[in-house]
Amino acid sequence: MRFVIRSRPSRILIFASTFGSSRPGLAAKRLPLLFPLSHASAFLSASFSRAAPPPSSLSPAAPPPSSLASRPMSDEVAAARSAAVGGDDGAPTVFDNVLSGKWPSDKVHEDDLCLAFRDISPQAPTHVLVIPKVRDGLAKLSNAREDQKGLLGHLMYVAGEVGRKECPEGFRVVVNDGEHGAQSVYHLHLHVLGGRQLSWPPG
Repeated sequence: MRFVIRSRPSRILIFASTFGSSRPGLAAKRLPLLFPLSHASAFLSASFSRAAPPPSSLSPAAPPPSSLASRPMSDEVAAARSAAVGGDDGAPTVFDNVLSGKWPSDKVHEDDLCLAFRDISPQAPTHVLVIPKVRDGLAKLSNAREDQKGLLGHLMYVAGEVGRKECPEGFRVVVNDGEHGAQSVYHLHLHVLGGRQLSWPPG
């Protein structure tokens, strides 16, 4: 449709012409429309708005989220699955070698109850492990007994002190438990992670 505008005193004469009709045999028509000046602007604005095609979406539709099962398995998850086969049997772990001094470690804190040292495979600029010196059945958090509540509180306190000193902008304390918790070493340990913006939710 095309509009032809001609002015008149206090009025506007608008000719609306139709073109390109999809119905055969229909000739173009020219329809005079006489409007007061105060109404012509509104008419034209509404007409052009109806004629305009709908705006396209600002962005293409997001693809559906991939299935969690289709994501590649991380090395840590693979190690956790392997460790879960016999991990909670009380057998010595790599942490026994660290505690005995057989393997060197970058110590951050040590007292009578626990040891804190830097992870050799850090997942953040600051990644410290806090472990009890005596396992005493604490292969994982879910094994904790009521008489071990004091030890658990001490481990959390030390983790908080390490985080406060090394990550003044904030940090995260993580405890992995069992296969689905991606626990790869069956000696209770707390991860202190920080030094960058951490995402949420984890995993």
